Amino acid sequence: MVVDEALAAEFSPGDRLIGVAATGQLRRIPSATARLVADAVTAATDAFARLGDAGPQAIERFFGIAAERLADDEVCAPVLRANSADVASARARGRSTTRLELTGRMREDMVSSLRMWRDLPVPESAEFTISHDGWTVEQWRAPLGVVGFVFEGRPNVFADATGVLKGGNCVVLRIGSDALATAVAVMESVVRPALRLSGLPEGAVVLVESPEHAAGWALFADSRLSLAVARGSGPAVAELGSIARQAGTAVSLHGTGGAWMIVADDADEVRLSAVIEHSLDRKVCNTANVVCLPRTRAVKWGPLVRAAADRASASRGVRARFHAVGDAVGVLGDPDEIHVRRADGVALEPAVTVCDVGDLAIEHEWEENPELSVVLVDSLEEALELFAAHSPRFIASVITENEETFLAAWRRLDAPFVGDGFTRWVDGQFALLRPELGLSNWQNGRLFARGGILSGDSAYSVRLRVRQTDPFLHR
Repeated sequence: MVVDEALAAEFSPGDRLIGVAATGQLRRIPSATARLVADAVTAATDAFARLGDAGPQAIERFFGIAAERLADDEVCAPVLRANSADVASARARGRSTTRLELTGRMREDMVSSLRMWRDLPVPESAEFTISHDGWTVEQWRAPLGVVGFVFEGRPNVFADATGVLKGGNCVVLRIGSDALATAVAVMESVVRPALRLSGLPEGAVVLVESPEHAAGWALFADSRLSLAVARGSGPAVAELGSIARQAGTAVSLHGTGGAWMIVADDADEVRLSAVIEHSLDRKVCNTANVVCLPRTRAVKWGPLVRAAADRASASRGVRARFHAVGDAVGVLGDPDEIHVRRADGVALEPAVTVCDVGDLAIEHEWEENPELSVVLVDSLEEALELFAAHSPRFIASVITENEETFLAAWRRLDAPFVGDGFTRWVDGQFALLRPELGLSNWQNGRLFARGGILSGDSAYSVRLRVRQTDPFLHR
């Protein structure tokens, strides 16, 4: 490969260069950033060696203390001030703030997450035992080691990420630059004091205090990680995953989102209206993104879909935005212009625009106005084929009153999350009572031997322990 003059001019002694095999990109890691990340991983590696001696009671104390501190208004005041500054900075730069703002609801959810981790039991016995004459074999769960976690600027993920401690792991975090000041304040006010007061090594949770993308590249290039977890936008997450795989590290990626809703021609209208409305309350990865309507019901159900989406946005004083594939534009009603709140300001846009079938692959990112695609289909088979061709193979909801229709779709859908109602159920804390590190799609293949919801206590390895009672045992 040839390094261009612009990249070469940036180099200083000690800088590193990474070639990303999957894309052919060259990435420079400044020496100072490389040292910062290496020190963080060293601290976590040292802490992991001592974490087992602390015991599960110390880990439970950590989560309890962290929850109490985050719930304490006085302790949390510096965190809220830092978050206000982060939000103001992001808005000034035209950046999205819908997931950045540490609202009262988000703070309550973070406290709830920490208390969930406190109260979840730790397996204290072997998963199974096989008895032989003169000896037994036991299979035990075992910690992985150091987990590297790169995630977007969302403060609530911080509480989820500390969940790896429950499985006896340590974590090194790199958060998006938009929320870095918030993260630093959380570490200072909540995490570090909780580690100290509970008797855990301080390196058990380490934040890389750098806004540079190079910090994420350096972290995932460190072969001392046992698992690399990335959340955020599709291309950035894919690149981080490629870097980690090149270093020989196991990867869990959580990138492209957006749920599909496949509506059968026997769907109940009240149910359909309700599940669409409740799948659009806010923009996250499990928000409804595409609705497949049967063509035979489209004239009646098109306005129903639009009304439900408008109800979802009414509390924010806005209306929904639609992308109609082909003839779907004729069933969604008046394509009048509406005010759409974008990250960089308010724009006047048509409520309904025509798009191509290939655009169904786009995950719509929105601030206040729910935004989704609608396509008309002649059969369930056609909807399933569109899902296979254009979705990230993530979440599908099949709205039908016929159990056989649902089961036929269940058998055909190549996705880890399938339901028959609103799409926002796909969440570790909501569905499994386990705060999540991320949700995996099957865009790049099915997962090996684990569920699509990665939570702190699902990051583990396996050990075998033998007890030999016959000293003369031989083969």
